[in-house]
This record gives sequence, C-alpha cells and structure tokens, in this order.
Amino acid sequence: MNFKYFSKNGQVLSIQEAVVPLSNIEYSYGFGVYENIKVRNGILYFVDQHVERLFKSAEVIDLKHSFSDQQIKQYIQDLVAAVKEDSYNLKMLLIGGESPVLFIIPLAPRFPDRKLYSIGAKTITFENERLFPNAKTLNMLPSYIAYRKAKESDAYDALLIDSSKNIIEGTRTNFFTIYGNIIFSQPKEKILEGVTKMTVLHVAKKHGFEFKETNIPLAEISGYHGAFLTSTSAKIVPIKQIDDFVFSEIPEKLKELMQLYDEFLKESKGIFQ
Repeated sequence: MNFKYFSKNGQVLSIQEAVVPLSNIEYSYGFGVYENIKVRNGILYFVDQHVERLFKSAEVIDLKHSFSDQQIKQYIQDLVAAVKEDSYNLKMLLIGGESPVLFIIPLAPRFPDRKLYSIGAKTITFENERLFPNAKTLNMLPSYIAYRKAKESDAYDALLIDSSKNIIEGTRTNFFTIYGNIIFSQPKEKILEGVTKMTVLHVAKKHGFEFKETNIPLAEISGYHGAFLTSTSAKIVPIKQIDDFVFSEIPEKLKELMQLYDEFLKESKGIFQ
C-alpha cells in the first residue's frame, strides 16, 4: 500500500512530512501513547472506544494535552476522506511534552496466515511485566524483543509471564483460556484491555458464555480445553501450542465464538454501544 497522507494535529499533510525531530526527547524516551484503529471496506471500527482508551493511556502516564474526543474523531474522518484505500489501519500516536503532538498515520494491516484460524497458532513465553500495564505506551522495548524471539521460533506471538509464572498477555494481543463455555483472563489491573477484547466478551456474554478474571499459571495450562488471542487486525486467533505444550484440538465452543464474532463485526458497521 502506498499511502500519500497523514494527519498532524488535525492537518492532513503529505506523508513525506511525517517526521519526528531527533531532538524530541519525549519520543526518544517513549513518553507517548498510541492506538490502532481498523478500517475494513471503508468502515471505521469502534472509533469511540479507541479514542477513549487513548485518553486513558495518556492519563495513566500523566501525559497532559488539550485534544478533545470530538476533535480527534474529526481528524480521523478528515484523514479517511483523503486516503483512497478500502482496508488499512490507522495508528494514532500522541507524543507528550510542552507542545503535545497527535499523529494519525495510515498503515497496512498485518493479517495472520489464514490457516491459523483452523489449526491454531504457535506461541512461546517470555518473562516480562510492563511498567504501566493499563496504558498503551511507546515504551515497548521488552515486547519488541519478545516478539522478535517469537518470530525467530516461527511463532505467532510471545506470551508475557509475570514473576509468579502467570501468563499475562501477548506482546500485542490479549490472552484467554477457555473451559467449556467459560472464558478466563487475567484481572484487568494486570493487563492492557484491548478494544477487541471488550467486543469479544460482549458477544460471548450475549450468547451464553461466562467470563471470569483469574490468574492463569503457565504450569496449569493443560487444565483448560483451549486458549486464544485477540487483536484489532487478527480478531480471534486460537492457540495450538504454548512452548512445548500442545492442545489436542480447537474446542468447539471456541470455534462457535469465532463465528459469532465474525457475524457481530459484519452487523455492527463499526459501531459499539
């Protein structure tokens, strides 16, 4: 994809002007937050929720700014009007400092190999606990290293493990286990809750699934029927393998949830209330 435009503080500019000065210490030190919004077939998905989470992330790290949610939504619409593509992602990048800057950049989405939806994904584990688990910040070095190790192992993602040997989340995904129709995830104070997680759980509860927050020890992973990941571009990806442990199959209830979520996305037209 060859994108020609981006947005800086609401002004749609040529992509050649999308630069950050090397002297910008806030960017160099990772004092910023970001969000990724999905655009598919011209439909923007869950803009309200992504903008709200951008603001919450900024609040967590005390990044002060003067942008309003209505401003940012208008910036997004203006940029979408200029981009002549049907399906892509929008990355919102809010950098702090004396004069905070909001960049919105169109990017090509990273879709998983389609076969992962039917056979499941391989994952590895990596010991790391993020400094601000409830904020989507630019301080991503450990996650970057973990993801790189996953790619070197021909894995889809790395699962982060805390000091108590619990599985927390993926480097860019939310992690769940499933037993029957019960879905499990780490307590929300320990993780970055994704917008996709929010909408998946909405669909699950609507169709009779239960949801419980609990620690998920790596050593007890064999006690679940299955596991899966969620993210903006990938939706729901079932997990086949975690390190050396292999699930025997993708549970039928997980397959059901994946189908229900696909139907929800088609019906939602990008709006979640």
